[in-house]
Amino acid sequence: MTPKIVQKIKTAGINTLKSLWITTPILLAVIGLVGLFKTFITPQMIHTLFNKNVIHDTLIGTTAGAISVGQPFLSYIIGGELLQEGISMYAVTAFILSFVTLGIIQLPLEFSIFGARFTIVRNLLSIIFAILIAWITVITLHYLHGFFT
Repeated sequence: MTPKIVQKIKTAGINTLKSLWITTPILLAVIGLVGLFKTFITPQMIHTLFNKNVIHDTLIGTTAGAISVGQPFLSYIIGGELLQEGISMYAVTAFILSFVTLGIIQLPLEFSIFGARFTIVRNLLSIIFAILIAWITVITLHYLHGFFT
């Protein structure tokens, strides 16, 4: 190998280790949050929010996701835990979509950067589409499950 290629490999390795070092605290925090979630939020608490009604579960999932805004990889972990507890796919899908696209916590910042009109329209459209996409996703999965089995 030429010295130039060896240098590029060395640089790539160093950058990879730096990235791993930076993301390790985030990954540990995610693991800790999931542990806290499982400890402090009991299945009974979760089941009191969701009642297997499609519209109700979708709205609760959308609201919960909008309040607890975060990164997509976190939403998948939380969504998986909710599915294991028997929460409907409608609620979990709506939660994941609104967790990523909505954000009540970040509204003041968004108002100051983009303006009130844009922020309100974007968030209203995000709510509508989170609900619609949740329903379409579950219906599609239902039909695909029948198609492949």
